[in-house]
Amino acid sequence: VQLQASGGGLVQAGGSLRLSCAASGTTLRGNKVSGWYRQVPGKQRELVARITAGSMTSYADSVKGRFTISRNIAKNTVDLQMNSLKPDDTAVYYCNTFTHGRHFWGQGTELTVSS
Repeated sequence: VQLQASGGGLVQAGGSLRLSCAASGTTLRGNKVSGWYRQVPGKQRELVARITAGSMTSYADSVKGRFTISRNIAKNTVDLQMNSLKPDDTAVYYCNTFTHGRHFWGQGTELTVSS
């Protein structure tokens, strides 16, 4: 199982960006849960959003109403649409999926939100 995250970059506060995580070796829609996490230096990795096999979604309080997680079945990706970005959203974002009894991680994509 491999996950390839993409879409990070530099954006101004208030802007939007979409992250995408392409999977190989697994079908994301069949996995128990997939999600996006983020991490800043010196802090623990935190859950941003996740989506279950039944398409139930949940979000960190800090991103509710601004971020939307979704799956693209045709492309076998899990995407994170991020709107109204804030400088506090600056982090390295990692995608994750749980299958075969364990978690798999992508390599991370960096987001910088300038004020």
